Amino acid sequence: MSIERPVTGVILAGGLARRMGGGDKPLRTIGNRTILDRVIDCVAPQVRALVINANGDPARFAQWPLPVVADSIEGFAGPLAGVVAALDWSAQHHPDITHVLSVAADCPFLPGDLALRLWDAMTGNGARLAVAASAGQAHPVIGLWDVALREELRHALTVENLRKIDKWTARYQLVEVTWSAALIDPFFNANTPEDIELAERLIGEAEEEN
Repeated sequence: MSIERPVTGVILAGGLARRMGGGDKPLRTIGNRTILDRVIDCVAPQVRALVINANGDPARFAQWPLPVVADSIEGFAGPLAGVVAALDWSAQHHPDITHVLSVAADCPFLPGDLALRLWDAMTGNGARLAVAASAGQAHPVIGLWDVALREELRHALTVENLRKIDKWTARYQLVEVTWSAALIDPFFNANTPEDIELAERLIGEAEEEN
């Protein structure tokens, strides 16, 4: 896939994984591969640059040759803090890039046309932001963010104490792009041990069909 779109990718791995019993969810394995490996393999070909957003010791991600960017806003302000960190990193290191594609680090089945479809829908509708959806549900953590909005987002987080993504995105023209979930929901989250078991089963069934 051609990477003509000026997009940086960020894998949001800053969650506390309480439902998984603590630890880093993306480092759990599904089908003998970490979820993070699956996410990287999917997203890296779709973007010009890719970073991991995570707090704590970055050494735990040392085996992956990607920058690890921590939240610049203190207090675990949620995924929006990770988005701000990625917008800042992209503006500093790739000033020619206009947007950041954010994905959750616990989504092992992300689609290979994620950046393309979000970009085309956003630009085609004159929107500032785009988010993914499936099975009648929007996934606001998975979307395209305009780098030019980073100071407005920072203000919302630090001054307004805003935490909900959809409350912030509602301030701007937003386009929602839907993917089919008929076989496997591409935005399936591996949040619990039960989710890991289900993902293992889904991958096994897919491999048998192929």
